[in-house]
Amino acid sequence: MLGAAAAPVLSAAGMPGSAPAGALPLGADRIRSLVPELFADPPRPPDHSSVIVVGSGFGASAAALRMAQAGTAVTVLERGLRWPRDPWREIFTADMTADGRGLWQQTSFTNITGLPVGPVDLFGGVLDTTRYENLSVWRGAAVGGGSIVYTGVTIAPNKRFFDLSFGGRLNYDEMAASWYPKARSMLRPSTMPDDVYNSPNFAHSRTWDDHARRAGFTPEAVDGNWNWNVVRDEIAGRSRASSTVGESTFGNSNGAKHDLTQNYIPQAEATGRASVCHSHRVAAIGTESGGRYRVEIERLDPFGNVVETRTVTCDTLVLGAGSIGTTELLMRARTTGALANLNEFVGTGWGTNGDASMTRSLGPMSAGPQGAPCASRITDDSGLPLTVENWYVPGVPVNLGFLGSLGMTIDPLRGNFGFDSAANRLTLNWPKGGSRDTDEALRAVQNRMAQAGGTVVAAEPFTRDVDDTFTAHPLGGAVLGDSTDDYGRVKGHPGLYVVDGALIPGSTGAANPSLTITALAERNVAQIIADGR
Repeated sequence: MLGAAAAPVLSAAGMPGSAPAGALPLGADRIRSLVPELFADPPRPPDHSSVIVVGSGFGASAAALRMAQAGTAVTVLERGLRWPRDPWREIFTADMTADGRGLWQQTSFTNITGLPVGPVDLFGGVLDTTRYENLSVWRGAAVGGGSIVYTGVTIAPNKRFFDLSFGGRLNYDEMAASWYPKARSMLRPSTMPDDVYNSPNFAHSRTWDDHARRAGFTPEAVDGNWNWNVVRDEIAGRSRASSTVGESTFGNSNGAKHDLTQNYIPQAEATGRASVCHSHRVAAIGTESGGRYRVEIERLDPFGNVVETRTVTCDTLVLGAGSIGTTELLMRARTTGALANLNEFVGTGWGTNGDASMTRSLGPMSAGPQGAPCASRITDDSGLPLTVENWYVPGVPVNLGFLGSLGMTIDPLRGNFGFDSAANRLTLNWPKGGSRDTDEALRAVQNRMAQAGGTVVAAEPFTRDVDDTFTAHPLGGAVLGDSTDDYGRVKGHPGLYVVDGALIPGSTGAANPSLTITALAERNVAQIIADGR
């Protein structure tokens, strides 16, 4: 674990503005020795681009690829670092013993187990846990965005749940016929193979499914965005263990998780018309005379120090910084008047996808490790519509008798954002304790499975039985049909588009949102290109 010093640093590339040699904080040499690639000088964006895409997550990467394929020069601006892959090196940090590589400019972190991580050095790690008054929002900070830190479930909601969430804003049949398949063809998710499921690493998954059946539920296999051959290599000792020992939240060093750096992003770069400029944080956006967009950027060193500020311009600006990042840029621009025509819906319609984590204890124990990929889920629509997924317990790499679940409900609770000009940041209006309806609905399922399996709800003193004080699926803030038209064009500002989870009205039908965000971006960008933007 890294120490807690926090001085400015010198990158391997000698970035302007860095401290002189010898001023490295404690732990920097260790990170450099493990992952020297992180200290490489990042590409610089040109002064003017035809298209700038902010972010490199699911929606942003899809937009960058399709616009580059259409013949347009695209500059992608990503605040996070670009992480390599290696079957044997410790590129990313482990969940249980995390260091600064895991956390985006934070010195500590409390996992859902209640176990603290830290103190660690400030570093440009991959997970940003943005804290609001009553909620913590988990999001990615790396080339690849949320695909680096998510747990790989890549599924579409069923039609009825989809329609309940979108309320007629989006046609399910169109998505199912065209855009979900197109996104799947790029991401290549698949269900867990039988040999992996039956391996010792997934004993907790088999126990979870058994308890679900005893409780009267029918587990269904879910698609995961995992390279199962790499998972098999881990099991056979042909690769350093990662996914099979409960690593996912802070990335998978060996490429077991089939993230965006293995599909959309390299394909966009292969066109020769897309450049990914990592370590560039977008501070503000606005308009210039002549119809161009102005983008104020900060170049960061690996430890988060601002080493250069610039203003660049573009003809087309695509916001794909995630629900929080995109909404913050829009809210700041509306507050300052930099985008004067944004409407009153910006910052509204935000939700958590009904997220809550659940833990049971006193299940069967073994000396073996606990695999991170999710095998299955159950659906219950006897009350508040919901799904519950067979999850690993982050921060617990071995099978100690804990059984984790991730619940998602179609809950109508929505929050709105404000903007604190003095602090220059978003504020979130979200009730303390979240949604009682979500808690009660998921607790009923948890109790039913616990009784059927002879386990105990929660794992006191570490976890609550149902914990909705965080979300890993922030959705909304620039909702389709409200802040934008039906294809993500921001109302009042031609040439400004939203392509990420900010478009989704708080829920993706009790399903993990990655596939829906990707498919929606594919749909919208195809129409924008067809219409000549």
